[in-house]
Amino acid sequence: MIVESLIKKITGKAVDIHPDVPMAYILQRGMNYGFGLFRGFVRGIGFGQKGKRLFIGQGVSILAKRKLFVGKNVRIGKKVSIDALSKEGIHFADNVKIGDYSQIIGTGSIKNMGIGLKVGKNSSFSEYSLFGSAGGITIGDNVIAGQNVRFHAENHNYSDLNKLIVEQGVSRKGISVGHNCWIGAGAVFLDGSSIGSGCVVAANSVITKNFPDNVIVAGVPAKIIKMIGC
Repeated sequence: MIVESLIKKITGKAVDIHPDVPMAYILQRGMNYGFGLFRGFVRGIGFGQKGKRLFIGQGVSILAKRKLFVGKNVRIGKKVSIDALSKEGIHFADNVKIGDYSQIIGTGSIKNMGIGLKVGKNSSFSEYSLFGSAGGITIGDNVIAGQNVRFHAENHNYSDLNKLIVEQGVSRKGISVGHNCWIGAGAVFLDGSSIGSGCVVAANSVITKNFPDNVIVAGVPAKIIKMIGC
């Protein structure tokens, strides 16, 4: 009980500890968290906004810091790469977690400024997530996602047979995810796609279109396999 109370005071969040977890493990995690808070305090100077208790892991790379806006209790895992250059910036609301080795790209090319990314409160993304947010990505509150989830909010034009694809520019429609969603590991969101609130995305699905609230989607390309609550 004493350890749980101390963790809540430091992190701002309640936690239940299984009785089989060794104290040495808790202490090691606590030290890592403390170092992360120190990095957050030092490296957070110059952000567009920084809330209390910012955690930054080892080896994090951040470009265009003034375009990065974070709320309180935000956790950025180790080796995360953030290029925040974009029109609207990169926004993490309170209690957002970005997993280790993830990459966030606000602008694909300095020739064509991207829109940016907004992640709602209490949303968590696991390791190796990718946010290509040139066309704009909006993610709601209380979204949880597995490893290697990818968002590509931009497409290359290719219809002109007289030009190389690389010379035809890009199109952007943006991507949106509602509130209270569960996104399985390996899922891919393509430009122009969206899911509503209360949705579940099966692992390794490819989202290419718009889906309503409270559905389970799966497949390549993804389709509705079940209405939740029916």
